Amino acid sequence: MPKISVYFVPGLAASTRIFEYIQLPESLFDVHYIDWILPEPDDTIASYAERMCAPIPKNVEVVLVGVSFGGIMVQEMASFVKIKKIIIISSVKSNQELPATMRFAKATHFYKLLPTSWLGKINYLARYAKGKSVIAKQIKLYNKYLYMKQTQYLDWSIKNILHWNRTVADSRVIHIHGDNDIVFPIKHIKNCITLHGGTHIMIITKFKWFNEHLPQLILE
Repeated sequence: MPKISVYFVPGLAASTRIFEYIQLPESLFDVHYIDWILPEPDDTIASYAERMCAPIPKNVEVVLVGVSFGGIMVQEMASFVKIKKIIIISSVKSNQELPATMRFAKATHFYKLLPTSWLGKINYLARYAKGKSVIAKQIKLYNKYLYMKQTQYLDWSIKNILHWNRTVADSRVIHIHGDNDIVFPIKHIKNCITLHGGTHIMIITKFKWFNEHLPQLILE
């Protein structure tokens, strides 16, 4: 039996290193990782998703796995490749699952005021965040997994999360969500596999669960 091709897409601005602890059986799966690319000035979320599909063969059924914004992206990418499974983690299936804070940011255009350029200075922050404080640990974690620091990418991504026009969930999507996710609170999420104690970064903190259950979810 040929191996199943699985493509992983990370969260907003994150590198594919967030999947470093995820291990699928090599005898069954051919695993690939797709990094973020810089958006073109006229990119829609659909045109960007099509360009993200460049590494994926057009004649093979694949599994797409996306985390957070990557979960939104793989749902858009599904229009341009042959799909075996779509799995999203710590994400949303439609704009109906976005929290009120994000809807407010969209309605008021508040997101345009966000100083996204600060992410480009995360290396400098990491130098001064010493000790074992929660803030120090979080900054070092962000520094480890941050990939796309360009304002061009960050501004485009935030805008397209808030303005995502999908109103009805794709019935093919398998949604895995943590009940302690503060970015996309579970009270807004419907029809998901719930991980008790799971946070927005549970792809890292609960990797053992994913290593145990992802193969079955893909194969069933």
